[in-house]
Amino acid sequence: MGNNRINSPALRAKVCDAQQAAELIEDGMGLGCGGFTPSGAPKAVSRALAQRAADAHAKGDPFAVRLFTGASTSPDLDGELARNDAISLRVPYNGDASLRDKINAGKTAYVDTHLSKVAPWARSGFFGDIDVAIVEATSIREDGGIVPTLSIGNNQAWLDLAKTVIVEVNAYHNPAIEGMHDIVTSGIAPNGQFDMPIRKVADRIGEPVLRVNPDKVRAVVLTDEPDLNAKFRDIDEGAKMIAGHLMEFFLHETRVGRLPSPLPPLQSGVGNVANAVMAAFGDGPFDNLVAYTEVIQDGMLAMLRSGKMLSVSGAAFAVSADEAVRVNADMEFLRERIVLRPQDVSNNPEVIRRLGCIAMNTMIEADIYGNVNSTRVMGSRVQNGIGGSGDFARAAHLSIFMAPSVAKGGSISAIVPMVSHVDHINQDVQVMVTEQGLADLRGLSARQRARAVIQNCAHPAYRPMLLGYLERAESSRYGGDTPHLLNEALGWHHRFLETGTMQPG
Repeated sequence: MGNNRINSPALRAKVCDAQQAAELIEDGMGLGCGGFTPSGAPKAVSRALAQRAADAHAKGDPFAVRLFTGASTSPDLDGELARNDAISLRVPYNGDASLRDKINAGKTAYVDTHLSKVAPWARSGFFGDIDVAIVEATSIREDGGIVPTLSIGNNQAWLDLAKTVIVEVNAYHNPAIEGMHDIVTSGIAPNGQFDMPIRKVADRIGEPVLRVNPDKVRAVVLTDEPDLNAKFRDIDEGAKMIAGHLMEFFLHETRVGRLPSPLPPLQSGVGNVANAVMAAFGDGPFDNLVAYTEVIQDGMLAMLRSGKMLSVSGAAFAVSADEAVRVNADMEFLRERIVLRPQDVSNNPEVIRRLGCIAMNTMIEADIYGNVNSTRVMGSRVQNGIGGSGDFARAAHLSIFMAPSVAKGGSISAIVPMVSHVDHINQDVQVMVTEQGLADLRGLSARQRARAVIQNCAHPAYRPMLLGYLERAESSRYGGDTPHLLNEALGWHHRFLETGTMQPG
């Protein structure tokens, strides 16, 4: 299985099973793994490692690793290791429910940071040693070049830093993917930074394979299985309304000349709302679109096939199970239109600013002044991580955040007097959108922003409460440029925790 994918004789001689490879990993080691979404995450070795941890714990022995990846991964990696108490530290992002529980219980330390920073910081030694790297490959060339699968993430950094390397060669993936990747690294800041000469989304500045010292490769494991892609919720009416507000906004901005046509490169997060926006672009009036993003979704691929979108650059695919099958079948077509990059390039603020990207990301909540919480429910419980939203929000030409106006059947308002946790300060939020409407916050003072957010984005059930809060804060003896009533500012969150709703009894 897959031996014909290994064209390097030296590395073909290192084929072994997953259990043997997992024996190379010891308690306390730093483990740098492929994976940015489920795409590219190791499978067989991570499951074997989880079993190794379970066996050690059954004997009363400690076993846990410090786990570093590109972003979220899959149940084969984050999930299996978390359920077996095998992760002592997780960097830089998590989307797995089992690991989320461990993090929120304080059993796993979690460093939530901007994705563009991870590789440079790892190279600087901020996170300690990376002892072992595990990366997934479609094939290995005769010269030892490793052809990745559907993500790159931080793979080149892990290969450079690790003392020991394990490669999973996955025969499921279409070998026609070779040529889609563009591998280059930004180095260690500040002295290792260099100009990235990307002027257009489709520009290539590196080479199509990962490189590693073959002497460090201790094991090559053969697999043949698809990624465990997440099931996305169907697009609901609220998400369609958010997408509709955005389409109207973009049309207006192009008519008055504030946005060019064709539009600048698009960036979009993952999820129900993001998928709705991409679907709206697919049916909308804009042509010759391009995307410079981190995750490549179903909607972008549909637009490539229809001709609406010309090219896409990203760090990974994040697609449904059905779309993953189509990707494998369409690889030769997609390879000519997609560039997969390391995340310190895909998310590099220098490139994002140069290209003038439009960043569209989701949020958990926002306050009336435009500060955004995208990671912590009720300020304390981590839901995921900041991911790449901060990389794009700060550097983009236009930064947009969107969410349904209420959650939990109306018990939670996404627009609150003060956010319970801040991921994105109001200066990095130019446009806010809910199904209720769109607030263009550019050029507005704090008090003006508050009224725009309340009038356009808040749910009618909460709008009078928010306006009342603002008016009382403005007339209080403290007042100020950004009026708050500190004894009430987080009262809505406290009321929800005590009663199950933000609405007063």
